[in-house]
Amino acid sequence: MPLRTPLEIEKMRESGRIVGEALARVRQSLRAGQTTQSIDELIRDFVIASGGTLLFFKYKGFPANSCISINEEVVHGIPNKRRKLNEGDLVSVDIGVRFKGYCGDSAWTFPVGQVTPEAARLLQVGEQALSEGINACYPSRRISDVGRAIQTYVESNGFHVVKKFVGHGIGTKLHEEPQVPNYVDESILKKDPILRPGMVLAIEPMVNAGTEEVETLGDNWTVVTADRSLSVHFEHTVAVTPEGPRILTLADG
Repeated sequence: MPLRTPLEIEKMRESGRIVGEALARVRQSLRAGQTTQSIDELIRDFVIASGGTLLFFKYKGFPANSCISINEEVVHGIPNKRRKLNEGDLVSVDIGVRFKGYCGDSAWTFPVGQVTPEAARLLQVGEQALSEGINACYPSRRISDVGRAIQTYVESNGFHVVKKFVGHGIGTKLHEEPQVPNYVDESILKKDPILRPGMVLAIEPMVNAGTEEVETLGDNWTVVTADRSLSVHFEHTVAVTPEGPRILTLADG
């Protein structure tokens, strides 16, 4: 698995900044009545104006610039001109960008106006689960420590992590080794890479209010909770440095 030099990590910070700024613009724009396609177009226009390339567009045939998933949709929702946001929705937005040869990938789940107490708690737990995983990214620890931190926190709060989809290494390609599961089992412990300075990981817990089970809809992209419970998705691109984790997909400020 590739180890990135400090210079390469700085280049990845540039692509990550574009992703973070795009998500910040989404957060500022969200409102009831807005279509998911208009959000996708906002992301497209900003990324292109910033000199970036949208990684998801046509990736394995994906038809949009970003993934936008609502409520029970876990990941890979396709933006649509007919799909409008409603007050109380949870909207997960996933963006990947290449800039000057290096990639950044981040996702965030936003509330639309006032949400239910359960939805608010799910948002809090999902965001903190990402922080727990990031805080495990120190040299000489292992990939399983990331998943264990996420799973332990999520399950202690009565929710479940999705096990069918995992995080990943990232660099000059969107998906690189190693895989970064949000849980731990015997199969993961058998192949459990040590975290080393220069590793860059996309850490992305997907947290369901109901069971961990998911299914894919007839469009062959949109993944939903099997029980149609709410789901949230939080992701950052994170570099392992000698001093610990460095988040690369934050907006400036």
